[in-house]
Amino acid sequence: MLISDKWKDYELIDCSGGERLERWGNVILIRPDPQVIWKTPRDDPRWKTAHAVYTRSSTGGGSWQVRGSIADVWRVRYGGLAFNIKTTGFKHTGLFPEQAVNWDRTAALIKKSKHPVRVLNLFAYTGGATIAALKAGAEVVHVDAAKGMVAWARENAEASGLKDRPVRWLVDDCMKFVERELRRGNRYDIIIMDPPSYGRGPGGEVWKLEDEIYSFAESCAGLLSDDPVMSLINSYTTGLSPSVMSYILGAVIAEKRGGVVESDELGLPVTSSGMVLPCGASAVWRKD
Repeated sequence: MLISDKWKDYELIDCSGGERLERWGNVILIRPDPQVIWKTPRDDPRWKTAHAVYTRSSTGGGSWQVRGSIADVWRVRYGGLAFNIKTTGFKHTGLFPEQAVNWDRTAALIKKSKHPVRVLNLFAYTGGATIAALKAGAEVVHVDAAKGMVAWARENAEASGLKDRPVRWLVDDCMKFVERELRRGNRYDIIIMDPPSYGRGPGGEVWKLEDEIYSFAESCAGLLSDDPVMSLINSYTTGLSPSVMSYILGAVIAEKRGGVVESDELGLPVTSSGMVLPCGASAVWRKD
């Protein structure tokens, strides 16, 4: 398992009974997590004094119950990167801290490259990977279908002092964008994708990850440059294991280009227990 254990501004304090107790900077939050099926004792007093708790509704969705003083937006840092955090209506905060291991891996490969690196970040959300790549010196094309998420990503880039770096911020359907890029002949040295398990396109098109991921990864492989660096797939879908994603990258890239394919679960260390909470998975193809 790849563990994101270099955080100072984020801490997974405890997890029990379907919930996480987390510290985001100086703010303590309680959020649902379906992976947390154990019911260990909640000995940490912050379970009772958290600034806000997200409660699911029986009719779907949920809401935050604010217990203490909490800003609408506050900031956390990871190394030289800065992120604006918010309590959104769908339980998320705008950041997946377990992805820090992938940010570090991407940045290291960009810095190691002997040529300038162009990155395509698909389903790019609030831009964690985009900002890490910009900080490492790459040019980035950032694509997400949600206008609000792209705006949030731009805010994060500015907070990190990177607003003048070479980046295109695009609000677009990722599958259609890839099809157009193939026709245009545009190519990228690194391709990162973090597709949703399920969703609908602007025209009502249904996206189900298990049905679409192979053909989509195959299309993305056609966008790799003549001297590519890396292709990465993230997944939070239970049925898409690391080894399945590894096989896909092996079939669509490694069989033709060689290189190395690696995959693993991602995890966050839990302070109270010393154990690790699994938080999704990633598979990576790299040139060497």
